Amino acid sequence: MAQPTLRANGVDAELALFECLDEFHQQITQRLAVLKQLVDALGPEGASAAQRAQALDLANWFGVEARQHHLDEERHIFPALLTSADPDLSQHTLRLIQDHGWIEADWVEVSPVLRAIAEGQGWVDVESLRASVEVLCQLYLDHIALEESLAYPEARARMEPARAAALLRDIERRRQQRESREEVRA
Repeated sequence: MAQPTLRANGVDAELALFECLDEFHQQITQRLAVLKQLVDALGPEGASAAQRAQALDLANWFGVEARQHHLDEERHIFPALLTSADPDLSQHTLRLIQDHGWIEADWVEVSPVLRAIAEGQGWVDVESLRASVEVLCQLYLDHIALEESLAYPEARARMEPARAAALLRDIERRRQQRESREEVRA
């Protein structure tokens, strides 16, 4: 799956940053759909080799990339919203931060089961996993909707171009490191 493209320098940094964050949300949504398809396709006979590989890819991606995305938001997007004079905006931002905690708790429940599938272990309770994935997916989708409709527009209006450019550079640096690690593994 393609990574968000970064193309900012200077005055367009805020636009590029929020386009990057929106693209990342699209990736999350796509991977949630893949996760649901994977879980729905699992049967009593166990996972195929392709399903095991898919489970490992999903476990790795959500365990690293999605977590980093949440950290970026908490470090760079939410602080200006928390100090807003608008109490509703501050309250919604606190909810988004709390959502990150709930998403993490849900992920901690799903991740070891995905890794077990990836390793070909047969102890997986598919119905329980299906229910957990449904909760995780719905929480993510509701969370993304609130970020894109409220938090991102408000943060973009408040963000200094230099701060946006710094975050873009940080995201790009991590992407290059990740791609280097992937090349070594290949």
